[in-house]
Amino acid sequence: MPTSFKAIRARAAQRKGGEATLGKLLPKVPAARQLARLTDDRCLAEMSRRIFCSGFVWSVIDKKWPGFEDAFLGFVPERLIFEPDEFWSDRAGDARIVRNPQKVMAVRENARFVADIAAEHGSFGRFLAGWPLDDQVGLLALLARRGARLGGNTGQYFLRFIGRDGFVLSRDVIVCLRDAGLEIAQAPSSKKDMAAIQAQFNAWAAETGLPYTHLSRICAMSIGENYPAEQLLEMHGD
Repeated sequence: MPTSFKAIRARAAQRKGGEATLGKLLPKVPAARQLARLTDDRCLAEMSRRIFCSGFVWSVIDKKWPGFEDAFLGFVPERLIFEPDEFWSDRAGDARIVRNPQKVMAVRENARFVADIAAEHGSFGRFLAGWPLDDQVGLLALLARRGARLGGNTGQYFLRFIGRDGFVLSRDVIVCLRDAGLEIAQAPSSKKDMAAIQAQFNAWAAETGLPYTHLSRICAMSIGENYPAEQLLEMHGD
């Protein structure tokens, strides 16, 4: 029988010095209406930021980000989708950004992706706000299928940083799930494993009434590396 979330939370609280400290480590989860108000340029910007951060030192990307905003015209999809090939080849050598041709082209492809979704749903933010919380796996599959370089943890971090309630399958979260009795791979990626993970988070959400973001964060804090509370306050992932 899977471990109850009550036991997982108690373990996390003990590791972090008590329930009060644990509560301070749980981030505020924006309401769906706030997601719906996001402009398409901010959605594309965050998407691009997560892609450039993937496999790279995040602090370097953060420091150079104003240059990214300039180089990519504020990430307005309607402007970017009409830029010629020369614009994109120039960006691949632009010193204002981290020069990675494949990731530069992902911005181009995702500008079209965001514009297409906005045409279908009114805006990309409305699309995100309208997707059911109990089907994050389906949303991640769509991001990977229709977007560029948005598979795996990149899609999960995009959703987390853009403010959508959901889980992040960090190493510690996966260890927590397996410790709780879920029979999934150490690096889950199959449809079967992802469906099992979604079902478990759905069950915990029903059990506790907590947002998925909090469930994910508590999971991570309950096992594995025991990061100091001060360090966790600076971390957005799990």
